[in-house]
Amino acid sequence: MESGMRLSGGQRALIRESWQRVSGSPVQHGLVLFTRLFDLDPDLLPLFQYNCKQFASPQECLSAPEFLDHIRKVMLVIDAAVSHLENLSCLEEYLCNLGKKHQAVGVKVESFSTVGESLLYMLEKCLGAAFSPEVQEAWSKLYNAVVKAMQRGWETLPEGD
Repeated sequence: MESGMRLSGGQRALIRESWQRVSGSPVQHGLVLFTRLFDLDPDLLPLFQYNCKQFASPQECLSAPEFLDHIRKVMLVIDAAVSHLENLSCLEEYLCNLGKKHQAVGVKVESFSTVGESLLYMLEKCLGAAFSPEVQEAWSKLYNAVVKAMQRGWETLPEGD
């Protein structure tokens, strides 16, 4: 993790405390995140195909068992980042490879800002009054560090455009 992105002890505590409240219902909270994502950017829906099946609507996608598995995986990645706050660099290779996988299926780096906005929205909805500006700042820093690691996966592949 870059030195400019270091989380303070207080920020790590805020992230852990808030994640503890969210992580008990990963699919439920992940549905909030992805519902918001599709509301903000409906053009992302075609990226989610399983067995060559295109979803006709976000609701159809959000209820598909394969997509619920995807939600579980996303929440596990967040959980791994929270579990390794002191040493995010140990996740570097994993996150870089995750970035490569996302690029291979057509995800654009720019879409991650919308995902970040959706993550903060989910945290705000799930935490209510406990979602303070300090909690938001801590999560933003963590998310940006994760995305930077994933972006390195893009940088190791030739541009397709």
